[in-house]
Amino acid sequence: MKNTIAKIKCRLWGELVFKTRKTSLYPYIYKSYWNYLFSGNKNFNYEPTKEMYYAAWPNQGAGIGHQIDVWCHGVFISKDWGLKFAYLPFSKEKWDIFLGFGEDEISVKELRQKKYKIRTLPYFNVDDLDSVKLNKQIIASYQGEKIVFIAEVDQPYSYSADEKANFIRDKFISASSRVNDKVLYDRKNYNIAVHIRRGDIMADFNNPNLTMRFLNNDYYDNVLKQVVENIITDKPINIYIYSQGKPGDFTEFNKYKNLIWCLDVSTQNSFANLVYADVIITSKSSFSYDPALISDGIKLCPKTFWIPYPERKEWILCDDDGTFDVDKLKVLFKRD
Repeated sequence: MKNTIAKIKCRLWGELVFKTRKTSLYPYIYKSYWNYLFSGNKNFNYEPTKEMYYAAWPNQGAGIGHQIDVWCHGVFISKDWGLKFAYLPFSKEKWDIFLGFGEDEISVKELRQKKYKIRTLPYFNVDDLDSVKLNKQIIASYQGEKIVFIAEVDQPYSYSADEKANFIRDKFISASSRVNDKVLYDRKNYNIAVHIRRGDIMADFNNPNLTMRFLNNDYYDNVLKQVVENIITDKPINIYIYSQGKPGDFTEFNKYKNLIWCLDVSTQNSFANLVYADVIITSKSSFSYDPALISDGIKLCPKTFWIPYPERKEWILCDDDGTFDVDKLKVLFKRD
């Protein structure tokens, strides 16, 4: 019953934000804005104290890759704005345990128990200095109080792919749950992981937000064919297909030797094994993009993607037909 009420409140709040966001009424829906108005001072010095925290809700209705992005927004905003970071959980507890992002972090729940106020901030745009200034003035109006500021749902923020990669890699590797990882690979082999996004895409081809993420089997086949033909290794090559469906949906891959179907592997175990592969062929999905950020292996990724890639030699971008600069791959196998 409690969860149902919470979901209803969340939906109603989302509708209110949507209807007012582009109007002059928008900031007035926030208690934090009213605190700023009644403070009597519109020119606060922005000097965050040690009792000011910032947190971002991972969008509870989004996939785990999207939630990780939002969580990172909170980390980098708090760092850039001189606030302490507070932890909010993912939509499912198993992801909190698996990723370990909350380890060594103080949670909003703990701060609430310590009588900290919880206040949501309006959306801001980093390119709109007035909206940034307003948020900082609101924060400054709580000077001297024990307060946790919560970013509005899906508050965007800019940071480099390398910054994100370093952060989530450190969190993932140091997580206590790593002892529970079930690695599918034998290190005597050279292991190639292919993530083929299906599932939600196949469920609704009329949804443009989903269809833009679709890559047909030929794309993955073309990428994989070039990889197999050009890698240099003395080890036997094993190919692992991570997707949803049945082998009959992917007949293009039957020609490959040592093919292992991973169609019923749990999402957490799939994520971990994508990280540990020697080569990972990603889809247009944060679910394989984030393991690629953590991985020390070679990454082959679709060029047309809305999230920036690190500018490192082990990241090779593929055209929509699955072709890529093979010489870039060959360079990675040259021995000194």
